Amino acid sequence: MDSRLLDFLARAEQVLERIEPLLPAVRPQVDWSSCVAARWVHDGRSGYLLPLDVSLDLSLSDLLGVDAQREQLARNTRQFVNGMPANHALLWGARGTGKSSLVRALLAEHAKAGLRLIEIERDHLADLPRVVELLAGLPQRFVLFCDDLSFEAGEGDYRVLKSVLDGSLEQAPDNVLLYATSNRRHLVPERQSDNENWKMVDGELHPSESVEDKIALSDRFGLWLSFYPFSQDHFLIVVRHWVDVQARQAGLSWSWDEALEKAAIRWALGRGNRNGRCAYQFARHWVGLQLLEQQA
Repeated sequence: MDSRLLDFLARAEQVLERIEPLLPAVRPQVDWSSCVAARWVHDGRSGYLLPLDVSLDLSLSDLLGVDAQREQLARNTRQFVNGMPANHALLWGARGTGKSSLVRALLAEHAKAGLRLIEIERDHLADLPRVVELLAGLPQRFVLFCDDLSFEAGEGDYRVLKSVLDGSLEQAPDNVLLYATSNRRHLVPERQSDNENWKMVDGELHPSESVEDKIALSDRFGLWLSFYPFSQDHFLIVVRHWVDVQARQAGLSWSWDEALEKAAIRWALGRGNRNGRCAYQFARHWVGLQLLEQQA
């Protein structure tokens, strides 16, 4: 081969290596017949769905102490999967109490029946009309999942989101629902100053309009589910469950005793909370420690 041609090809390859990082990423195509979850990736003025490889090993039976919330959301999801009317849902309350896990457990429960999950970040909810457009007409049933949907004081984004939710959700096809989690019931901070200028007129209380403005956002969800901090007894029940699950997976024999119970309580005290996430983390810690000691 001519040396000049080889030199040209080598230089062309160098140029391609330099400009390749500047080119837009290849957008993967989602095959919903085999893919059960995706994430909406905001890209410039548009975005795309990125397929996710998710584990479906979390069962509804793993979520203990939230029976009422689990049954309500499971019923709503069954209605949705079966093509019946269902509500958008807001799961709010204490951190680590199973809000996100419940949504993922429902995906595992109904994936074979056509349920699919799309994660979308709070900052990208303005893209909802585009996402809904991509899903319209597909045979699967899609839950758009926004984890930790909340706003800080001074943020005006919630007013924009309110109008987006109005337009997107009211006109959404019947194969799309929105499930969101939040640590706040009304998604935005509520302060005493919001009610400082209330007036009593003809016996009727007129609260500050700012309160109504804030509450109006959470009203876009037809189903509200509340999650509360665990009591110590509740926490220990969840600990025993996860220790049993982790121990069986590792082939470890174990028994519940006072020492294990005290270790679990100290673990929770050291983290300043008692919740399902803390129980799961303690179980992994304790089972791993037992396996390590067996090898010693």
